[in-house]
Amino acid sequence: MADGTEIAWTRLGSGPPVVMVHGITENSSSWGAIPGLLAADFEVITVDLRGHGHSGTADDYGLSAMAGDIAAVIIEAGLSRPHLVGHSLGGAVVSAVGASFPVGSVVNVDQQLRLAEFKAQLEPVEAMLRDPDAFPGVIGFLFDALAGDMLNDSEKARLDGLRRPDQEVVLGAWQLIFESSIEEIDSTVDAVLAEYKNLPMPYLALFGNDPGPTYGPWLSARIPDMELEVWPDHGHYPHLVDPSRFVARLRSFWTANG
Repeated sequence: MADGTEIAWTRLGSGPPVVMVHGITENSSSWGAIPGLLAADFEVITVDLRGHGHSGTADDYGLSAMAGDIAAVIIEAGLSRPHLVGHSLGGAVVSAVGASFPVGSVVNVDQQLRLAEFKAQLEPVEAMLRDPDAFPGVIGFLFDALAGDMLNDSEKARLDGLRRPDQEVVLGAWQLIFESSIEEIDSTVDAVLAEYKNLPMPYLALFGNDPGPTYGPWLSARIPDMELEVWPDHGHYPHLVDPSRFVARLRSFWTANG
């Protein structure tokens, strides 16, 4: 990248292109068997976000920088209008890319874009997240709480084994949340998503944790062509609770949206 950050990515299979972006503290391996299941019919690109996996560290872990990394990988890989799939932080990243770069569709897995609500959730633990001694335990607690009861023990252990909670990376990625007012966060999110009102974009928001009855109207006001789907009680990793169902849902969504 222009700032010297090296971004690691892999290519698997052939066919229409798909770019997959993982969540915070994880890496491209967190997708488990899903890239392999898709690779029978698709060219699957998995990316390690900056500060994660085999990608390099950086001074900037903001959403714009990470979205720029994904756009650069798309160009480097020679992809034309790929489908984007992002989980958690990756869901926010691909949402930003879809609003600013020519892609075929966006699938956001269990990431609310109404970030002002996320601020309210993080505020009680912000001081502990900033404490180097308390940070690992707090991150572990947050992800245990998010995972839910349907994710099997072997998958939980696999994710725990690959997770690398780097305090600088996490605080950098959540800087907007910690250091901005609710009004500033709302304004930033609206600016990032603004272009969706001007272009038809197939967009699927798939949740394992129900975002609540007001989220659909909120998101639809910003992404008019969005679909919102909740898999009840599937937790933060609905795609890993039922990978076959998830792959089938991706295929049906892409088929329906050409």
